[in-house]
Amino acid sequence: MTSLFARTLGGAALVLMAATAVTAQESTNQVAVMTDWSVFSEPKDGKPAECWGVSSPKETVNTRDGKPVQAQRSEILLFVTYRSGNSGRGEVSFTGGYPFAQGSTVSMDVSGTVFELFTDGEFAWTANADQDAAIVAAMKRGASAILTARSGRGTVTKDTFSLRGFTAATEDAAKRCS
Repeated sequence: MTSLFARTLGGAALVLMAATAVTAQESTNQVAVMTDWSVFSEPKDGKPAECWGVSSPKETVNTRDGKPVQAQRSEILLFVTYRSGNSGRGEVSFTGGYPFAQGSTVSMDVSGTVFELFTDGEFAWTANADQDAAIVAAMKRGASAILTARSGRGTVTKDTFSLRGFTAATEDAAKRCS
């Protein structure tokens, strides 16, 4: 139970960081672009405390009761975040641009390998560092990542992210925060 509690506290910190990252993307802390992935660091100059690779989906499909629907969503982003002093371990997170259904999970299919992310509010992340490492390794080998989730209103969303530039972006982010 202690590790779940610690992960929940870490998750709360990740939500705060991800919210900061989304806001930061509107500022000038972008430090590199690798095809479909961008690299940001905070702070931009000097020794950064956090660095992340981030991408938005190439395709989005929203359905309700199996039928396509229009859905109002804010930014949809997939992150891998690195922190100084974290031994180069990346943390995977996702924001679907809406509040997820209470108690739901997000299915992440990386070129045929499926992972499950837990949700809280508008963010989803992994259960532990081992799962982060497995997802990052799969993303480095894969061509796309498809994240399927359910909103609090019952809309099912399917967001397809390209992994072109993923390896270069995450290696750059990890190096900046090592």
